[in-house]
Amino acid sequence: LLGASMIVNMDSVTEIFLQLLFLLSVHRQHMAVAGNKYNCDDQLVSALPQSSFSSSSELSSSHSPGFARLNRREGAGGWSPLVSNKYQWLQIDLGERTEITAVATQGGYGSSDWVTSYLLMFSDSGQNWKQYRQEESIWAFSGNTNADSVVYYKLQHSIKARFLRFVPLDWNPNGRIGMRIEVYGCTYRSEVVGFDGKSCLIYTLNKKLSNALKDVISLKFKTMQSDGILLHREGQNGDHITMELTKGKLSLLINLGDTKTHPSNAQINITLGSLLDDQHWHSVLIEHFNNQVNFTVDKHTHHFHAKGEFSYLDLDYELSFGGIPMPGKSGTLSRRNFHGCFENIYYNGVNIIDLARRH
Repeated sequence: LLGASMIVNMDSVTEIFLQLLFLLSVHRQHMAVAGNKYNCDDQLVSALPQSSFSSSSELSSSHSPGFARLNRREGAGGWSPLVSNKYQWLQIDLGERTEITAVATQGGYGSSDWVTSYLLMFSDSGQNWKQYRQEESIWAFSGNTNADSVVYYKLQHSIKARFLRFVPLDWNPNGRIGMRIEVYGCTYRSEVVGFDGKSCLIYTLNKKLSNALKDVISLKFKTMQSDGILLHREGQNGDHITMELTKGKLSLLINLGDTKTHPSNAQINITLGSLLDDQHWHSVLIEHFNNQVNFTVDKHTHHFHAKGEFSYLDLDYELSFGGIPMPGKSGTLSRRNFHGCFENIYYNGVNIIDLARRH
């Protein structure tokens, strides 16, 4: 009997060991697939047509922006403007919104023309431009020290844009502005939905999963309107969580509703950002774990402890994006629905916009 028992145990151990090997193999395969999926360093400029290049001016037809491809020698060997000053720029149209992770520059082939420092600007429309920033300030990139060496720069944070513009700041004092460029990245996958100021998108939560220990909501938005409700979730007793744009600033409001029961913790209002109605994309992240809340707008995060408020919140199983489905329930709000675009709305890993499209 003892021997039989030992054989069963050994078989069980062997079975568990084989299962662990299988799971480890699956995990490694998953990691490999994930690694390939997020490989975002393709050359984006080399295959673009001539029509994708433009500039402030050109010295001659042989110095046109279409000759500004890295390591190419056609024409005069690069782009040069008619006059070398700080009002010149070289622009590329990537054809669609793209994730840009790195840039590289050269001077004009076999010349005395190169740029020693430059700014990087980006846009979705080609009209409304934003400057690349790093460490909370406009970032000047170090350029070239000769005509043919390549200076490669990995961006600290990627850019999502269709148009990219190089703006020379300084150049070889014994020559003129001359540039050849390459941009690295990959196609940016996104789900975008537009709101007209009268609509909202309602997500009904799974009741079995709605009591999760951690809630994570993330999205991007852009708008020209200074006011509007981005997110709202309400309960039966006036309890609500609302994220609202007010005068270009974003506020996260947590209201218990019943001030008689919880007078000291009736309301929390956190405001972040400014000038968020500039028609550029802004990212938002709300993380709630137990009573700890992290509220992030772009790169600015406010951490706060909710002092037990979340244990009192009695909320419905509906989450509304872009407005309040039944106006008038929350009297303290502006009640103005959001007018603009949302991108990549996620609630606890669920792609809300994709779900809305499919259902």
